[in-house]
Amino acid sequence: MTSTVAVEELRVGMYIHLEGGWLSHPFPLSAFRISSADEITTIRSLGLAQVRWVPEKSDLAAPVTALHAAPALAPQVPSLSPEEQAARAQEAWLAEQREAAQRCERQYGEAARVMRDINDNLAQQPKEAGRTAGDLTRAMLDKMLAAEEVGIRLVNGSGGDRNGAHALNVAVVSMLIGRTLGMSDSEMQDMGTGALLHDVGKLDVPDRLRHAEDSFTPAETNGYRDHVAKGVLQGHRMGLNAGALSVIAQHHEHADGSGFPMKLSADRIGLGARIVAIVNRYDNLCNPGGRTLALTPHEAVAMMFAQARSRFDPPVLNAFIRMMGVYPAGSLVQLTDDRYAMVVGVNSSRPLKPRVLVHGGAPALRGGGRGSGGGAAQLLDLEAQPDLGIRRSLSATKVPPPVLAALDPRPRVSYYFEALNVVSQPAELAA
Repeated sequence: MTSTVAVEELRVGMYIHLEGGWLSHPFPLSAFRISSADEITTIRSLGLAQVRWVPEKSDLAAPVTALHAAPALAPQVPSLSPEEQAARAQEAWLAEQREAAQRCERQYGEAARVMRDINDNLAQQPKEAGRTAGDLTRAMLDKMLAAEEVGIRLVNGSGGDRNGAHALNVAVVSMLIGRTLGMSDSEMQDMGTGALLHDVGKLDVPDRLRHAEDSFTPAETNGYRDHVAKGVLQGHRMGLNAGALSVIAQHHEHADGSGFPMKLSADRIGLGARIVAIVNRYDNLCNPGGRTLALTPHEAVAMMFAQARSRFDPPVLNAFIRMMGVYPAGSLVQLTDDRYAMVVGVNSSRPLKPRVLVHGGAPALRGGGRGSGGGAAQLLDLEAQPDLGIRRSLSATKVPPPVLAALDPRPRVSYYFEALNVVSQPAELAA
């Protein structure tokens, strides 16, 4: 049961809900338990008169000025058997995961709408578009930096345009890498804004030249590469600072000097641009814009490590691979018990034990879960499974069609970040 309370009456221990959208406040989540007086000060600075709160999730009694009385104490629950306790714990964990997935989808959707606003305003209001890009970066960074642990979650990006989804993928993953490398707040702000806008020059390039093709003539290749210079010009129109402009200017440069347009070596490329170059390449392998065949996330990471190590800054490439994991979110895999699964979430600090959606088995992921055709889909946290792991990665053609229909991989791999709850899946019913 929720209640409402004036912001002047907020106290540490209250579990509250903030309205108005994810970008309207700096907290990692819109629903949380107040843990400090500083958080109360921040909430009061938002200009809200009152907020919703949940007495039963709070660590204190209701204040006398609450607009609705707190509910009566719940009757005592009869003691449960160990099996019943395990089943309830498992169901609670699954409900928490469903809520987290829905929250991440909402946050991604809100960010995608902001990206559309940026593109819509670019021609007539370039300065406003630039400010909006900076505000979106700031909102994502505030939440990313406030969380103790951050993970990468697979989201449904099919509702947005390809360019906006690509920009968000590159920005989110780049900022996560910057977080692990200890970049300063201002450096990450510049890199995030530049990453969101790294392909802004393609809006001034003919459609047929926006994605590189092996069949391009030299003139067509030059036309494609011209999007970098056009992007820098757009960045100046938008009022971007030097740090963000350098990311746009250098996101196709390579550490070995083989990139374009300036053929810069690693020591002349900014750290933000070195990061964005890696993530941009990865996303283009997974989500190609032209006629190139898409790679699976696992294949893309393997190719970058095996074939392109000289192109990229080694410490940054290693940080990228450690964070994404050997089996990044979106990978189709076979587990050590021979079941098929899809990786749906990776904890960047423990990437070898991702969360996977497994074909078959119980309990099923109900209420918003995927996989309505061909069998139940079970969500597992491999970190809670010491005897279960991933045997190999698979392409979609190697997965039986009924299983593929149940797992329902999206044609586009889209990512967003999430603040992770440290509570792990109960082991008793996970297998």
